[in-house]
Amino acid sequence: MSQKIAGGCACGAIHYECTAQPIVMLNCHCRDCQHASGSAYAAIVVAPKAAVNIRGEPRYHKTVGQPGKAVERGFCPDCGSPLFVKLERLPDILALQAGSLADPSLFQPKLDSFVSSAQPWDHMDPALPKHAHGMQG
Repeated sequence: MSQKIAGGCACGAIHYECTAQPIVMLNCHCRDCQHASGSAYAAIVVAPKAAVNIRGEPRYHKTVGQPGKAVERGFCPDCGSPLFVKLERLPDILALQAGSLADPSLFQPKLDSFVSSAQPWDHMDPALPKHAHGMQG
């Protein structure tokens, strides 16, 4: 993908641009992502944190993820759009919610993670590699 990744919230209060290629695009089926997305999974674009420029002030909600490390989910405090995920265990990356992309058709997932938590009604693409617990397992 050679196009610039950009996006923002529904009301326009927050906008972001990424100046680097994504590290990976994935569908995360963990329970935290299910809760945060209100759906079967979160469609995520993983980018180098240093390459993402954010205009506006997202609000973050902090929880403790499965490995005992903090997970912060960023959203627009005005319209509530989910935008970002910061992981304490991977401090140099920023996950962008694919639905917040200016052009969501750029999202092309390469894997499904945390499929051990996937819901039975979630019909995953059989062509994508599956990882039971994150990208390493």
